[in-house]
Amino acid sequence: MIRAMVRRALVLTAVLAAGLTPVTCLGEASNNRLPAKATQELPAELLSMLRQKQMPKYSPIVLRVFKEEAELEVWKQDTAGRFQLLKTYPICRWSGDLGPKLQEGDRQAPEGFYRVTPDLMNPNSSFYLAINLGYPNRFDKANDRDGSFLMIHGDCWSSGCYAMTDEQISEIYSLARDSFRSGRPSFQVQAYPFRLTPANLARHRNNPNMAFWKMLKIGNDHFETTQLEPKVDVCDRRYVFDAQPPRNSSRPLVFNPTEKCPSFVVNPEIARLAQEKTRTDELAYAQLLEDDVPVAPIYSGLDGGMNKAFQAQFPGRVTLAKVMPYASYLPQLPPIPWVDNDGSLTSQWFGNSFSKTILCDRAHASFPSSQC
Repeated sequence: MIRAMVRRALVLTAVLAAGLTPVTCLGEASNNRLPAKATQELPAELLSMLRQKQMPKYSPIVLRVFKEEAELEVWKQDTAGRFQLLKTYPICRWSGDLGPKLQEGDRQAPEGFYRVTPDLMNPNSSFYLAINLGYPNRFDKANDRDGSFLMIHGDCWSSGCYAMTDEQISEIYSLARDSFRSGRPSFQVQAYPFRLTPANLARHRNNPNMAFWKMLKIGNDHFETTQLEPKVDVCDRRYVFDAQPPRNSSRPLVFNPTEKCPSFVVNPEIARLAQEKTRTDELAYAQLLEDDVPVAPIYSGLDGGMNKAFQAQFPGRVTLAKVMPYASYLPQLPPIPWVDNDGSLTSQWFGNSFSKTILCDRAHASFPSSQC
């Protein structure tokens, strides 16, 4: 099943590559209308890395962002049709705290699954170059979350964004720009609070965002176990990953972000691999709870973070938080259905052993107005 999906993706990519002249992206009629920083070639070292890893220059990409580790990963599709890690960039600055963005001005960098189209690429950004995440997405809107201009950009300053150095964003922007020439209309960005390992989940087990993070973990596990980009839909105000019509169904699936989910199943092969990872993670998590690993504070007290690689270069950029804890009154998310081994939908919960009584500060927040 997985091999067939890969073969179809490769055939489609080859057809598109053969039948298309280089596509016009980012709203330009010609490269002369764009600043040089937006059209420059990838560095020779990175081009050499693409060849070594057997990654076509114009193949699709997936970006993965991890707040707590302050790292951004670029994954690129290789000639076998799988996504492999190309390069990890230390993040120079992100703002807010662990947890999703809720409203304009809360300084929170978003968490979730986003799609970037060519029109969201800004070659004329005042932050050198910028990639708009497309926040709020369908999930955010369905949960009444708002905000604007949430980016991955340069200049190492952040007010709700993921800020890189100018040199870093130049590479990331070029990789994103080139990926559109594969014929794909967009690429996926996966933004996480931290790497969703049993150890990190155990440390943050009292955080009110845990239900949201467990939902993100489903998509994370689909990607990590298959090395294929997960298909993302939204219904019943929650994310759904790799859904397909039930067996013998002739109707296409239609997802409405705020309405009840249609009857669907998860691709059985993807579900099997993800469930195996889930069981392994749950055992490790249970052992960590038995060992009573220390619990991380719910509220860091700082405004975001910075990779340690930049702390000496930019002292004082991470300051005391300008907002109060807000996570204690996050909206409740509905239960997450999963699948049996045959791919049928059940009422089984994903990661039941991750559940634990939540303790949190009930204080309300006040949000100053700020914008990336």
